[in-house]
Amino acid sequence: MSQPFLADKIKERARALGFNLIGLTPAAPSPHLLAYFRWLDAGQQGEMAYLSRPDRVARRRDLSAILPGARSLVIVGLDYHSLPLPPAALDDPARGRIAAYAWGQDYHRLMLPRLNELAAWMQAESRAAVKSRAYVDTGALLERSHAQQAGLGFTGKNTMLINPRRGSDFFLGELLTDAVFDAYDHPQREGLCGRCTRCLSACPTQAFPEPYVLDSRRCISYLTIEHRGWIDRTLRPQMGNWVFGCDVCQVVCPWQRFAIRTEETAFYPLDLDRAAPPLTQLLSLTAARFEAAYAGTALERAGRDQLVRNACVAAANGAQVACAPLLANLLDDPSPIVRGHAAWALSRLLGAGAASRLRAALERETDSDARLELELALGQ
Repeated sequence: MSQPFLADKIKERARALGFNLIGLTPAAPSPHLLAYFRWLDAGQQGEMAYLSRPDRVARRRDLSAILPGARSLVIVGLDYHSLPLPPAALDDPARGRIAAYAWGQDYHRLMLPRLNELAAWMQAESRAAVKSRAYVDTGALLERSHAQQAGLGFTGKNTMLINPRRGSDFFLGELLTDAVFDAYDHPQREGLCGRCTRCLSACPTQAFPEPYVLDSRRCISYLTIEHRGWIDRTLRPQMGNWVFGCDVCQVVCPWQRFAIRTEETAFYPLDLDRAAPPLTQLLSLTAARFEAAYAGTALERAGRDQLVRNACVAAANGAQVACAPLLANLLDDPSPIVRGHAAWALSRLLGAGAASRLRAALERETDSDARLELELALGQ
C-alpha cells in the first residue's frame, strides 16, 4: 500500500457493522506463546489434537504462515450478554442448562460475514490490493492474547478475556491483513484480577490447576462440547445440569457487574426452553428433532448423540426419577455412547430397581465400551 490506513476510519466502519469493541495490533507472535506450548506439552488440551498439529504451531509462531506479508490484526468484539433469566429456572434440576453464549443464533454465522464485509471495504478504500483473512474462533490464532495486545481486555485467572468496562460476555473475531495502520492500540495491562480467586473456587470440576491455566480435560464446557467420547465417571456427578457449555467461572467474576446487554437480538433466547430445555425433551431427541430445534445454533457442533449423552448425566445429577422411562428407552439407542451413559444414569436413579433392565440390555449389547458401562452400572 502507498500509505497507511487511518485507524479511526476502520474503527468507525467496524462499529457501523455492529461490533462493540475494535482494536488494532501488529501481526506479531503472541507474547504468551511459550506458556501455550507448555500447556500443550502437559496434554491439557485433551482430545483437541488439532491444536498441536505442526501446521497450527507454525502459524502461531509466524502469522505470515497464514497470510504471506501479514502486517496487522484487526480484533473485534461483539457483546452477547442477553435478557436476564431467573436463576431458579436455569438451576432447575429438571432442565438441562445451556451456556448463555449459545442461547440464540450461532455467532460464527453472524460475525464472519461482517468481518468479510470489513475486508471488502478495506479493499475498496485502498489504492492497492489488500490481502486479508477473517476468523471467528476457528483460525490458528491465540485470539485472546492478541486481543489483549490490541487493548480489548486482560486475561483473567479463568483464562477468559475480560474488559474492565463490560466483563467477559463478548465474542471475538479477527481480520489478519497485510495492511498497515497509522496508529495501533496499546496492550491492556495484566493482573487486574488482584487477589480474587472466585472463579477458581467456584469451578464445579476444579478445572484450574493454577491461576491462568485451564485443564480442558476437567472443564465442563470441554466435556459437553469438544469431548466426543465417554465422560470420566468421576467427573459426571460434578457436572450438575449443564448440557452444553458452562458459565460458572464467568458468572461469579466481579467484573461481570459491568456486562452490557447486547443489541444483537439474534443472541436472545426465544424462550426459557432455549436456555434451559426440559431434560425430558432432550432425552426424547431424535436426529430429526435435534435438527429442527437446533439448526443454526451453536448446539449443532455437539450433535444429537452428544447432547442426549449430556442430558443423561444431568438427569442423574438432578435425581430426576421421572426421566427413568426415557433413560430405559435409551438403552436401545443406536449410539453406544448414549446407551452407556443412559445405563449409568438409570443405575444412579433407581439403584437395584434398574437391575433387570440393565441385565437385559447387557445380554444384547455388542459394543465393548457400552458393555463395560452396563457391567459397572450393575455393580453399583
